[in-house]
Amino acid sequence: MAVANELLLNSVRVRRPASAGAPLYCDALDYGLTGDGSTNDQPALAALVDRLGAGYASDGRARVIYCPPGIYSIRDAGTVWRSGVSLIGAGPAATRFMLSNEGNRADPTPLAFWTTVQHGADRDRHIADCTFSDFQIDGSGVAMAEYNYLAKGLGLQYVVRGVFRNLYIHHTAATGLGCDFLQDSLIDGVVVVGCGRLDNGEQMGGAGIGIGIGGWGAVERLTIANCTALANGTNGIFLELQKDYWAPPRGYRIIGCHSQGNRFGISDWGADGLIVSACTMTGNLETGFDVSAQGTSSVAGRGGLLTDCVIDGNMYDGVSIGNSPGPYTVRGNRISGNGRHGYHAHDLGRGYRGSIRDVVIESNEFWGNGLDAVRINHQMTDAVLLNNRIRNNGRQYGEGTGGAGDAVRYSERCLVDRSATWPHDGHRGKVLRVGKTIAMVASNTGDELTLAPVRPDAFSAWSGDVPPPGCAYELAAAPQLRAGITIDAPFDSATVRGNRIWDNHDNQTQTHGLWITGRGSCVDCRVEDNDLAGNADEGMRLDTPPVGGRWRDNHVENDWT
Repeated sequence: MAVANELLLNSVRVRRPASAGAPLYCDALDYGLTGDGSTNDQPALAALVDRLGAGYASDGRARVIYCPPGIYSIRDAGTVWRSGVSLIGAGPAATRFMLSNEGNRADPTPLAFWTTVQHGADRDRHIADCTFSDFQIDGSGVAMAEYNYLAKGLGLQYVVRGVFRNLYIHHTAATGLGCDFLQDSLIDGVVVVGCGRLDNGEQMGGAGIGIGIGGWGAVERLTIANCTALANGTNGIFLELQKDYWAPPRGYRIIGCHSQGNRFGISDWGADGLIVSACTMTGNLETGFDVSAQGTSSVAGRGGLLTDCVIDGNMYDGVSIGNSPGPYTVRGNRISGNGRHGYHAHDLGRGYRGSIRDVVIESNEFWGNGLDAVRINHQMTDAVLLNNRIRNNGRQYGEGTGGAGDAVRYSERCLVDRSATWPHDGHRGKVLRVGKTIAMVASNTGDELTLAPVRPDAFSAWSGDVPPPGCAYELAAAPQLRAGITIDAPFDSATVRGNRIWDNHDNQTQTHGLWITGRGSCVDCRVEDNDLAGNADEGMRLDTPPVGGRWRDNHVENDWT
């Protein structure tokens, strides 16, 4: 009996009654919000959040604010969020928060924020047990004289057990969902469109979903799943280590997401062991998947796993790894139709400058990329290229050309030259020059170039005004050599085995299976059992002879070497 009484008492302690004046569930319309689209609902929302947050601090019981269908105007100030307060709508098409700051242009006006700089957020002053779900955030009404990275939809730092689900966030001035240091948290089914519209592409933030990492230490547990990122200013989805002296954290997963038309699709700028699986990264203006030192801390990701993704039609590279120490595994992906390279290892000139070690590129499908399928422009050690199918690359094969006169017409997103006879998509990924104005070629027919927008969500493709009819244009020639695998840097102790590299088009554009350039080298490598027959020129081109290692059983046309 005594034990039973003790269990009952413990149960009562856990289920304490709600504090007076802080109900567990609130219909927002009963607490001063109107949802009529004209009244400023921010003061009432802030007051209710403070009231419920104080209740949670008193009794430990989380509260819910329910916002029925309506348009809730949030003007001239962001709401400082509190632990234990959740905001739930009736669905993104029904409950809409309209952000604007016409009365206070100095205020970035996020819907909700809790940050280190503004509020002293840290590990000991985190917020917990908050859910944001089933509503829309429209950030198109926020305008600022200068870009401010705080002009987000949601901007929370140091969050424990946060849930962000079924949200539609669009056209915010900075990042749409820009939350940092999320522990034991979930981002699920969030759609972000046109966010970062005031970011010039080089500033902090400006993404669809941007997560700062490292604040909790070596492990931060966050899953980003089933999200869609479309035409955001910098990244569709990215993780960014915030301090260069912090350890890159483990525990991140990005699963089943779609990223399209952003500057970068998905980026790993400082995690350790990021898992990216079953995602699609298509039509981004630079790279589909980027691992590099371009973030705030100039620390690239390492130890990650990229699997079972479709990475297609990005303007530059499909997968790009720069200034990462490695390792990284790229396995089982379709990497196709990208304007330049399928996989590109390169040096950004910042961050880690040593050799990239222990990269695995295995069982991928590379086809239809503009230049080389795999391009090594940065020193690599102990890399493994295993069982990849590499075919029909080098599609950017159009000769240098130009034109002017009555046959030439321009519009915001295309050039038409009725006198041209260009090879289909032979200029994809090239820079089009018209005087001092440039644009990027996304695709082409025999007489029309389709141009990529100058930045995500832009109407025009041009760096300046649309050229007038008849203006002279110029397209540079494609590189003469476009190989399946090109080694243009030191490539030491690597294994290249079991790859099938060929071109089965009538008009072959992949010139070589394997090419070591005059700047590349291959020392102590194992190159075995590769089938290099069927390329336009030859199976192997070794401008720098390999040193040491083991080269055998490679099928090059009619010979095995």
